[in-house]
Amino acid sequence: MTTTTGMTIDDVLAGGAPPVVAILRGVRPDEAVAVAGALVAAGILLIEVPMNSPDPIDSIVAIQQAYGDRALIGAGTVLNADAVAALAATGARLMVTPNTNPALIAAGVAAGLEPMPGFVTPSEAFAAIDAGARRLKLFPATAFGPAYLKAIGEVVPKSVRLWAVGGTGADNIGAWLAAGAEGVGVGGALFRPGDGAADVAAKAEALVTAWRRHVAA
Repeated sequence: MTTTTGMTIDDVLAGGAPPVVAILRGVRPDEAVAVAGALVAAGILLIEVPMNSPDPIDSIVAIQQAYGDRALIGAGTVLNADAVAALAATGARLMVTPNTNPALIAAGVAAGLEPMPGFVTPSEAFAAIDAGARRLKLFPATAFGPAYLKAIGEVVPKSVRLWAVGGTGADNIGAWLAAGAEGVGVGGALFRPGDGAADVAAKAEALVTAWRRHVAA
């Protein structure tokens, strides 16, 4: 296992990286480093391996060892205390959940992780904030749309940043950012099981190009 680097999402974004969490659902340990390398080369420095992937902790450890000095690595679909402990032991710090579980969020904060819990309703958002989350993901985002995220953003504290996850990609990253999202989590539009590093590289370049286009507009 590795030790934590102390890197945060703020550090990554302050360095000019795209506000994108790459979701490598289904990645295998034997391909994890190559796939993550394609993302890092494209400039995407926030990477999560969902816990329902094959041997996810092995993949997280491998990516953390290879790129943990320049990228923020973590786990997605974190659902219980055992997963929190396993993630914390890898040295990776990003903890993404599909739901709002205040006890789990608090456990992640206590373990030195950066939680990004999923929410839909304002009540869920404020429960996550009260538990210590400072970044929330609207999930599944495309079921609600940018206008919904914008409305939520008008009532949560300005210190809390919102992300859009679910159906996001190069074709709509600009709309989400224009609605007030700090960033997006991107799964299938970046990686699907069976994709090689070259496939991921091409998708990552397209996504980063779309982000740069939005920033320059």
